[in-house]
Parts: sequence; structure tokens; C-alpha cells
Amino acid sequence: MTDLSNQKALASRQIILTDAERQPCEIWTRVMGYHRPVSSFNIGKKGEFHERQYFSEQSAQLSSD
Repeated sequence: MTDLSNQKALASRQIILTDAERQPCEIWTRVMGYHRPVSSFNIGKKGEFHERQYFSEQSAQLSSD
């Protein structure tokens, strides 16, 4: 069982980190059936990765005839 008052107190605190305390996030992507870190890409492939267009597919509106 969790103490909700303790969770609310923790959630209300704002954690502020300096740039020296931050850790870089490594981004991985799927390439040709396997996953690779973007940091290992050559300069051209990094450029292609940053030019990618992301989309979110919406559900189809089916009519009930």
C-alpha cells in the first residue's frame, strides 16, 4: 500500500539539475532489422535521421451501413 500524501509531496517538489549534473540520453533507432545508436551513424545518416517526418495514424471512421 502506498501513502498518497507522501506521493503528492514528492510530486510537488521540483528537481532542478545543472548542466554538469545531467547525463546525455542515447537515442537508438531501428535500421535494416536491427537497432543501432544514432551516435554511431556517419554524418550523412545523422542528417537523414534528423530530417525524418513523424506521424500519428488515426483510426478509420467506419460507417455502419
